[in-house]
Amino acid sequence: MFRFFDRRPKVGVLFVCMGNVCRSPTVEGVFRRHARDAGIDRLLRIDSAGTHARLLNEPADARALRAAARRNYDLKKIRSRQFVERDFSDFHYVLAMDRHNLDAIQALRPAEHPGHVGLLLDFAPGASHREVPDPYYGGPEGFELVLDLAESAMAGLVKELQGRVGRP
Repeated sequence: MFRFFDRRPKVGVLFVCMGNVCRSPTVEGVFRRHARDAGIDRLLRIDSAGTHARLLNEPADARALRAAARRNYDLKKIRSRQFVERDFSDFHYVLAMDRHNLDAIQALRPAEHPGHVGLLLDFAPGASHREVPDPYYGGPEGFELVLDLAESAMAGLVKELQGRVGRP
C-alpha cells in the first residue's frame, strides 16, 4: 500500500494564557477537534503555553478536564509549559487569551517575526467578550464560559487556516 504525504510545511498555532493549566489547554483541545473535523489538523502544529507557567509538564486543571470532557473534548495528553522566545520560530499564529498575556508575548516578539500575534477572540467578532477570562479562582461556570468563548472563535480561526494551508 502506498502512502502519499503532504510535504507542505506545517503552520504552527500556539494558544497562550498565564499558567497553561486552564484556558490555553482548553482552547488547544477545542481547536484540535475542530481542525480535525475540518481536515486540516495534519497540516498544523498545535500547542499551548503559559507566560507565567509555574507548574511545568502538568496536566490541565481537573475542572478544565471535566468541563471539556462534558463536551467531548479530550485534554488528557496536554501538558503545561512555559512560553519562550523560541516559540516565534515554530508558530505562525500566537494567540493570547487576554491583553495581559498579549503584552507579555509582545515583549518577547522578535522584530522579524512575520506571523500573527493577537487575541484568540479576534477570530470571534460576534463574541460576548474580547478576552477569555481566567476561571482559576472561580467555579465551574468559568470553565464553561472558557469553552463557550473558545467554540465561538473556531469557525473564524479554522477558516483563516484553511486559507493559509489550502483546503484539503
